[in-house]
Amino acid sequence: MNIHRKPEWLRKKINPAAHGAMDELLGELRLHTVCQEARCPNITECFRERQATFLILGAECTRLCSFCNVTKGEPLPPDPDEPARVAQAVVRLSLAHVVITSPTRDDLPDGGAGHYAATVAAIGRVAPATAVELLVPDFLGNRSALADVVAAAPRIIGHNVETVPRLYAIRAGADYGRSLAVLRTLRELAPECATKSGLMLGLGETEEEVLAVMADLRRVDCTYLSLGQYLAPSRFHHPVREFVLPETFDRLKDLAERMGFRHVESGPYVRSSYHAAGYGGGARTDQPVASGYLSDQEGVSAQ
Repeated sequence: MNIHRKPEWLRKKINPAAHGAMDELLGELRLHTVCQEARCPNITECFRERQATFLILGAECTRLCSFCNVTKGEPLPPDPDEPARVAQAVVRLSLAHVVITSPTRDDLPDGGAGHYAATVAAIGRVAPATAVELLVPDFLGNRSALADVVAAAPRIIGHNVETVPRLYAIRAGADYGRSLAVLRTLRELAPECATKSGLMLGLGETEEEVLAVMADLRRVDCTYLSLGQYLAPSRFHHPVREFVLPETFDRLKDLAERMGFRHVESGPYVRSSYHAAGYGGGARTDQPVASGYLSDQEGVSAQ
């Protein structure tokens, strides 16, 4: 059954009139944000606080995920001046923590990894105290591309598994096993760098499936986790199957923390970069997170 009417706890108001200063800055610097492109329900809250998640490598994605509002189409070549403009925005907004993401760019030999690295470097030159968090695509599992991103030395590198294996048809071109492998490889390449992943709930998954994915994430030593409610951007996107109760999010948070995730954000309005600075302050970790809860389970499920 498709559900359309939002419950009372999912009626956050978006006020475009409050976005003026941020819209002006982004327009001046010719920058995209996932806040705008993905029609994030938290945009007014974040823009008022002079926070934004920057979308580099253009606003067109080469994959056809049915849950996402980012434009699908043929992207433009990377803009070599974009990293410097992102760095300028970080300075002008006085950001202590910044999240950088991108559409998936399967058209590029390195998936855009070099552009990510250039952006981290540009920020480091003008705002060395700013913690940089990257939310990267899977780069088709290209280890060399992942190594390039790791070499840039961001504080946190995230890659979202998004949903449970049974529902991966909504992630056209993605693969659950490959996403887990990306997170595993990141930890192998940079044990001191925190990793992060996230799931959308309400797509038709069961709680048992969510717990199984959380267990898989801990097996690849994922440090941080976000859990949020899926909201369909339009009637043409994958429909919402369930509005998950706030108390369910609270219970899942408790279970995730018992599994060993170092920090968990779990709630109806949680998104990958929502309250991002709260994930350990972007701190590095040179110790694997304890995972005793999983000691009697074996293997990693994959699609």
